[in-house]
Amino acid sequence: MRIEIRRLTTLAWPVAVTQISTMMLGVVDTLMLGRYAVEALSAAALANVWVWGTLQLAVGTLYGLDPIVAQAHGAGDGRRAGIALQRGLVLSVVLSVPLALLWFGTEEFLRAMGQDPALAAAAERYTLVQLPSLPFFLAFFALRQYLQGREIVRPALWVLLGANLFNVVANYALIFGHFGFPRLGLEGAGIATGATRVASLAALATLVIRFRLHEAAWVPWSRHALAWPGLREVLALGIPVGVQTSLEAWAFLGAALIAGRLGTHALAAHTIVFNLAALSFMMPLGVALAAVTRVGNLIGARRLDDAQRAAWVAMAMAAGLMAAAAGVFLALRHQLPLLYTPDLVVVGLAASILPIAAAFQIFDGLQVVGCGVLRGMGRTRPAAVFNAVSYWLLGIPLGAWLALSAGWGLAGVWWGLCIGLALVAASLVVWLRFRGPAHAARELV
Repeated sequence: MRIEIRRLTTLAWPVAVTQISTMMLGVVDTLMLGRYAVEALSAAALANVWVWGTLQLAVGTLYGLDPIVAQAHGAGDGRRAGIALQRGLVLSVVLSVPLALLWFGTEEFLRAMGQDPALAAAAERYTLVQLPSLPFFLAFFALRQYLQGREIVRPALWVLLGANLFNVVANYALIFGHFGFPRLGLEGAGIATGATRVASLAALATLVIRFRLHEAAWVPWSRHALAWPGLREVLALGIPVGVQTSLEAWAFLGAALIAGRLGTHALAAHTIVFNLAALSFMMPLGVALAAVTRVGNLIGARRLDDAQRAAWVAMAMAAGLMAAAAGVFLALRHQLPLLYTPDLVVVGLAASILPIAAAFQIFDGLQVVGCGVLRGMGRTRPAAVFNAVSYWLLGIPLGAWLALSAGWGLAGVWWGLCIGLALVAASLVVWLRFRGPAHAARELV
């Protein structure tokens, strides 16, 4: 157990910091737009409902690389890992096309969801300036997953730390009009986000080439990268992950749409608490991604009992981290929202729902690690089923009823999310107990 904890920690902490650095890109946008105007903050929040909701299917599909690369690395098959990366890069370009078409419908979607027309129009402007960065963003994910599956986790960390500095400067210049740039406000934040994505891919690719991080796991480009059976393998593993992450993301993004119907201040408060919850989520997500690699490597090496042990250790680590996060949310519920806005109405609303966000922290940690273990195993469908039932048959309908019909307001939205998360977590724990790596030996060997 001690050996497994050390090994997972070695993998998890750079990945967790990388995830936090990724999240901080959005935090910086939220902080700066909150200082610019509440309306700009709300428009960006609505835009991100659509941007992240549509992106999740594509990003989740690229997570289909995880079991292929991790198990190939565990088995010492570098050629298979290299071809998998090439197929991921091909899919990054292909998946960008339908996403771009969806982004052109941002305003129409938001208005159909009952959002304020002026905010919906502003949200579309914020979205469309990010459009050129789409294939670069997806290619960055493909390259990062390839490195991570081979237990190379620090390059992405250094790149994203640098990307945060770049993003701060770009936001400062383009939102508020400094360093000779025009004052672009909301659109400036979108341009800064797109530029940061392009720079991140360029930096990570440069590190891979400069330090030859692809050695022993690369082959020259050939028609094999475009072969349908290989692409189908990535899609068969990745689409269920994309569905699962989309269902989860849309549960929270759908909650934002419900909050938007409660008014601008409620939406701003929801955005702040969601931002904080998403930031704490990066810690167990780092553990989950480490679990994908560790479980996949051990399965590739045919060490199935060790893979089961790694799964339970990762679950316990995530629960401990999220218990600490819950304590912070409770202790600082009145102070944390002030980091985002001086508006006391928004601060009061956010403080009132932070204890509910604290209540589901451990559930959130357990479910993300459970999904990671399933990815490492190459068993990606159960998580999609659990998410569909827990969020969309229970959590979101209940939250909408509590918020809009029962008069609970914003608290009703968050209690619905809490109940949905608890059910997902419980389902995954039971599944791993009876169908985890050690219990699925005949299927995995």
